[in-house]
Amino acid sequence: MGGSCAQRRRAGPRQVLFPLLLPLFYPALCEPIRYSIPEELAKGSVVGNLAKDLGLGVLDVSARKLRVSAEKLHFSVDAESGDLLVKDRIDREQICKERRRCELQLEAVVENPLNIFHIIVVIEDINDHAPQFDKKEIHLEIFESASAGARISLDPATDPDININSIKDYKINSNPYFSLMVRVNSDGGKYPELSLEKLLDREEQRSHSLILTALDGGDPPRSATAHIQISVKDTNDNPPVFSRDEYRISVSENLPPGSPVLQVTATDQDEGVNAEINYYFRSTAQSTKHMFLLDEKTGMIKNNQSFDFEDVERYTMEVEAKDGGGLSAQCKVIIEILDENDNNPEIIITSLSDQILENSPPGMVVALFKTRDLDFGGNGEVRCNIETDIPFKIYSSSNNYYKLVTDGALDREQTPEYNVTIVATDRGKPPLSSSRSITLYVTDINDNAPVFDQTSYVVHVAENNPPGASIAQVSASDPDLGLNGHISYSIVASDLEPLALSSYVSVSAQSGMVFAQRAFDHEQLRAFELTLQARDHGSPALSANVSLRVLVGDRNDNAPRVLYPALGPDGSALFDMVPRSAEPGYLVTKVVAVDADSGHNAWLSYHVLQASEPGLFSLGLRTGEVRMARALGDRDAARQRLLVTVRDGGQPPLSATATLHLVFADNLQEILPDLREYDRPVLSDPQAELQFYLVVALALISVLFLLAVILAIALRLRRSLSPTTWDCFHPGLCVKSGPVVPPSYSEGTLPYSYNLCIAHTGTKEFNFLKCSAPIHSNEDMVCSVSPGALIPPHGGEDLTSHSETLTSVSFSFLCVIYLIVY
Repeated sequence: MGGSCAQRRRAGPRQVLFPLLLPLFYPALCEPIRYSIPEELAKGSVVGNLAKDLGLGVLDVSARKLRVSAEKLHFSVDAESGDLLVKDRIDREQICKERRRCELQLEAVVENPLNIFHIIVVIEDINDHAPQFDKKEIHLEIFESASAGARISLDPATDPDININSIKDYKINSNPYFSLMVRVNSDGGKYPELSLEKLLDREEQRSHSLILTALDGGDPPRSATAHIQISVKDTNDNPPVFSRDEYRISVSENLPPGSPVLQVTATDQDEGVNAEINYYFRSTAQSTKHMFLLDEKTGMIKNNQSFDFEDVERYTMEVEAKDGGGLSAQCKVIIEILDENDNNPEIIITSLSDQILENSPPGMVVALFKTRDLDFGGNGEVRCNIETDIPFKIYSSSNNYYKLVTDGALDREQTPEYNVTIVATDRGKPPLSSSRSITLYVTDINDNAPVFDQTSYVVHVAENNPPGASIAQVSASDPDLGLNGHISYSIVASDLEPLALSSYVSVSAQSGMVFAQRAFDHEQLRAFELTLQARDHGSPALSANVSLRVLVGDRNDNAPRVLYPALGPDGSALFDMVPRSAEPGYLVTKVVAVDADSGHNAWLSYHVLQASEPGLFSLGLRTGEVRMARALGDRDAARQRLLVTVRDGGQPPLSATATLHLVFADNLQEILPDLREYDRPVLSDPQAELQFYLVVALALISVLFLLAVILAIALRLRRSLSPTTWDCFHPGLCVKSGPVVPPSYSEGTLPYSYNLCIAHTGTKEFNFLKCSAPIHSNEDMVCSVSPGALIPPHGGEDLTSHSETLTSVSFSFLCVIYLIVY
């Protein structure tokens, strides 16, 4: 199966250097290693142990990177055993076409040191093709005057297989008129011929049907059949005769298409139609028929396409001359193609190390390449060279193989890459050449850390940003090459909580793009700082850090919120009382609002949307203060309503509204009947009448209550005039009003309150006094139902106690009536 020239002798004292010098002369000393395999061998089949035939150990297969190379690689080397394996389908007929001898040229390459071994794999034919006739139906015409023993040539079958697997024999079915003769040509081809055994009688039988069978020599044999239909015709007793049985000619492969190549000539001694000869191709491959054009009348053969010596060196065909009576003769035509220097040399890179360290020593192998020229003889001999001003050189290592090695010191900082042009020139006349350029890169070590474009980054991001949006990008550069200059970005520190960092921002490791993982809220987070790191992929890796400060900008996403005025605890609308004598500029109340935004978005302005009496009040644009614009007129209503809107300075602005209920009165008694009515919607006429009657009833009850109080005071004065008469006006005895006082607000609210004191002196009226102490939201209400809540008890006689009890009962009764009415 294979051979090897890796035989070793016992080393003597003088042969110590021979193993070291042997790899340099090994290719010249060794003959090609030959293997022989049948075609269609299964993929993965073992051709031979290449490592053993080369004298390599099992460990040397991977250590020295044993491999094979060819134009089309049908084989591979097992990296563990060193066996040469079938890699792809091997079809002899497809690879070698019509060649009798089919060989595949391979080169085995090993490194450390670099050597090349030539391998020849002979592909043996197997019987994988059955014979085949060009025509399944063969029609023949034979004159009845044909004498016994006349032969009629038949179209042979074709079989791509060779040698024993090619066509071996022909057979026909048994019949009394014809027998089959097999003619063998000088090239070994077998051609069937019918031999007439018995004279034909057209009047007795007009036609004959035969079955022709072609058998090859395979085991088991394959076969093909064709049906022969013979028509009997009248006499034509002289067949055509060619001037030569074999025509041979040589033509240049540069012959243009359509040029005459050869003319065959046949003659016929008959006359008339029987002497008219037509020429046809027979027993000729389809590829040959496509290449040539045969004139049926003249026998002139012309090339239909351009010749290529590198593709086909010789064409063989058969030409048949047939006369008008159906008799024919054949001749063989052989056309040989002469080679011309029409192919440029090719440069094939078989191994290339395009990355070279700048500290590589001279003599290091950079590339391994071979040359190929499809031309023959001197036209196919090639020599190579490169320019001389670069630190590289080439030298021939074996037949058509070259090495490109370093020839000087390399400096990446001066020259990071080299473009080496290899020129191959053949020895033809005129010579042809071709070139191949390869780029060699001088690689660097990782001696440069990444550098950011800026020393620090500051970005502004508006709040309510979409999650996943890019908010910034950091960029760093590294002058190193390859992985040494490939940078990855990451976040290494932050002033955010470690667990919350991933929910706020992330950074793309490849691009340095910083993405927001959530929508920021300016009101919750105004700024934060990240420490980003750029790290290269060298060994060891180098890195650099940079700070990124993110400032969250404000958006107008919060509407103003009105703190005052607000609704009471029971949901009723509050009101403010204004003295009737208020002068222009008098501070009536103040609208208090806040905005959670900042800057212009929180810059509030106040505007009057609706007023029951325009021009009566003025509103501070920025303060929200409601002041008297003019004095109250006689025609002005005692109850006024202002609808105020509060706008912020955002774009677009957001707003909120507040309703102010203002009542002009000099004391609380004047506005008590209108406390609840203020918050009620305007009713229909029957409801208004009902309210009128209720007010009248309330007025009557108030009069009765006043009379009861006067009576009680009179009875008390009869006893004695005590200093406690004026105790009512002491601050401690004032009962603060509850329902008419809004809650206290800490943010800009202007609280207003009124104190009601009931005197039991000789005066006969209620006194409304302002308390000096500030009021609180949890102070007592006016309508207290507890006995003695207004006036503390004093020691005295029964009459005094009775009068106080009467006063308390009367006041309690009045409160109950109020509650019922409202």
